[in-house]
Parts: sequence; C-alpha cells; structure tokens
Amino acid sequence: MNPYAKLTFLMSLMLGTTITASSNHWVSAWAGLEINTLAIIPLISKSHHPRAIEAAIKYFLVQAAASTLLLFSSMINAWHTGQWDITQLNHPTSSLLLTTAIAMKLGLVPFHFWFPE
Repeated sequence: MNPYAKLTFLMSLMLGTTITASSNHWVSAWAGLEINTLAIIPLISKSHHPRAIEAAIKYFLVQAAASTLLLFSSMINAWHTGQWDITQLNHPTSSLLLTTAIAMKLGLVPFHFWFPE
C-alpha cells in the first residue's frame, strides 16, 4: 500500500474518532462513525488475501446494519422528544436500539460473529 494512502486512511480514522467523540448531534456522531468505517476497510483488506477480503465484507455489512439501527434509534428519539440532541435519549425503544447498534459496532457478545479470525 502506498505510504501516502496509508497515512490518509490513518488520518481519516483519527478524524472520524474525533468527530464522533466531540459531537452533540446524532447526525454528526453518525458521520464520524461512517468516516471510521470507510477508513478502516482498505486497511483491513490491504493484503488482497481471500480471508482479508471476507473480513472486510463482513465488517462493512455489520457496520452498515449498525449504522442503520443508530439512525433509526435517533429518528425515533427525535420523533418522541422533538430534539436531535444526544443527551436527550429518553424513549425506551430508542435506548434499546442505540444499545444494540453500539454493541454491534463494538462486536460485543452476541454480536461478535463478524470479528475477523
């Protein structure tokens, strides 16, 4: 892999983490998580081995599903509270969906099936 491309992906990874950690709005937190997802996929599949490609595809599909759940959770919360603020998570369905989405993104049990071997 080109060193400049690797540097770009690593900088994007740091940028996405910073955006996610410092956001007060659901959409900016989601955008930071998506930047992380798009930056890590080339780093996972850089060896062009079939197992690396399989791991990257699993990672992408699970992260896309978790991002969908996160956005759905934030829309339910915004519908019931009228706010998109992260600190106003009051609806129980929204809390459950958000917990599930974060567990999928982190690979916690029972959502650890996508972890590369």
